Amino acid sequence: MQPQPAPIRVVIAEDGALLREGLAGLLERFGMHTAAIVGDAEALKTAVAEHNPDLVITDIRMPPSYTDEGLRAAVQLRRANPNLPIVALSQYVQHSYAADLLDSGNGRGIGYLLKDRVVDVEDFVDALRRVAAGATVIDPQVIAQLMRHRRDPVPTLSTREREVLALIAQGYSNTAIARQLVISEPAVGKHIGNIFAKLHLPQTDDTNRRVLAVLAHLRSEHGDTPG
Repeated sequence: MQPQPAPIRVVIAEDGALLREGLAGLLERFGMHTAAIVGDAEALKTAVAEHNPDLVITDIRMPPSYTDEGLRAAVQLRRANPNLPIVALSQYVQHSYAADLLDSGNGRGIGYLLKDRVVDVEDFVDALRRVAAGATVIDPQVIAQLMRHRRDPVPTLSTREREVLALIAQGYSNTAIARQLVISEPAVGKHIGNIFAKLHLPQTDDTNRRVLAVLAHLRSEHGDTPG
């Protein structure tokens, strides 16, 4: 009989009492272990140092100013430990520090999810597990907001290429993208080749690196204005 894997140990940072308790209960229901629940950025850093978790889930807006304390704390944690998986769970896209977070640790083990777009708890938990395992998972609306600040060459992408780009941002492999869009895997490869050519980006088979390359290019000309 195969031994059961140890549960993922999570530190949650969220200033809303109901949301953080509900999130902790959800994770426990799916077999994760909540090592600590905190309500501000300083407490988050203390909890990570104390518990050495497998995953951090943090809100972006937390006391005292309710601007970007959680995201700044996440960036600091990744600088101290680039291998620490972190999911930023927010209601909006904070462009400037998001770029720093996504760049940290070669982009492995990073997630940026929007609260209002979490409609399926199983998909949400699956995204958390993938980040804990080292994947990059980014909500496609984050990509869309970055795109709005670009003039060229993003508008040259076709509708299908934009769909493929959104799925790349969520960490999907070529096989998974083909399944999602009901097209062949060679067709996916062709679309990805077109995307990288139009965005002047090098091609790579590494999902995390290609997500980061797209993000880095998109934000390079939008001015990093807070959203």
